[in-house]
Amino acid sequence: MMEPALIEMHGVTKHRRTKRIGPITLSIPEGYIVAIVGPNGSGKSTLMNMLIQAVIPDEGEITWLHESHCNELPLHIRKQIGFVPEQLSLEEKHSTVEAAAAFRSQWYDTWDGYYFDALLSVFGVPRGVKLGSMSKGERRKFEIAAALAPRPRLLLLDEPSSGLDPFAWKEMIHQLQECMKGGETTIVLSTHIVDEVRRLADYIVLMHHGKVLGMVEKDSLLDNWKECWISADAELVEELPGIVSWKPEGAGKISFVTTECMAVEQILQSSGLKLLKTRALELDEVLDLWIQGSEPGAVRP
Repeated sequence: MMEPALIEMHGVTKHRRTKRIGPITLSIPEGYIVAIVGPNGSGKSTLMNMLIQAVIPDEGEITWLHESHCNELPLHIRKQIGFVPEQLSLEEKHSTVEAAAAFRSQWYDTWDGYYFDALLSVFGVPRGVKLGSMSKGERRKFEIAAALAPRPRLLLLDEPSSGLDPFAWKEMIHQLQECMKGGETTIVLSTHIVDEVRRLADYIVLMHHGKVLGMVEKDSLLDNWKECWISADAELVEELPGIVSWKPEGAGKISFVTTECMAVEQILQSSGLKLLKTRALELDEVLDLWIQGSEPGAVRP
């Protein structure tokens, strides 16, 4: 069943000096965490910047919160969006934490000062310090707190954990999970941290060479992509669905990787056979195979 889309991209393209991003056609379902993943240079940050309209597409159309705007997002839309960019701005480097927060709060009707103050405390952000004097990790924690403070309907996070120590990273994960409990927030997260995707994402969007290779439900992806062992001959294995690779293991046994483990198991059971054992692939293994050309045996939202 299709989920209602909070963001829709149709044929969106951006031409860079040496490469092209797109055309991208993508629907972001409302009320979920969607992780944008891919190798460095795949176009993740450009996609995120187009979603916040820091970069204007050369072609195509983007719909935010069921509204389409070509040149500039109106204020009533921006007020519902929180954003943590990969490259932090220098414009506020001479402002203290308090001054920067006071300025930003003017733009949001829903800014929750008590929530913001609590986030500063749990993240250990120093008070009364200019943003330009902070370490990268401290500044990142301030940005995350400021993005969460207005309790946005849409939260865009471009490599948010960059510079965070393991303790702050764990707290960020916790706070993002907490903000999703109300069911009114959608998060689009660009990241190269596999464990971030595992812990947070409901859906995964894979980008490579400026193109979106697909969007799949994370749990379905990990449930279906497996390495399996069976006592059978190669001809049977080759007829099974979603086979990526296989190899003989000796004594009449064969191991194979499939993108459709559930379907494979049903077929084997109906034939009176069973899997000897299975191994769930690690997420990075799945993404590597996906990039190499294997198609996910999972359904898009």
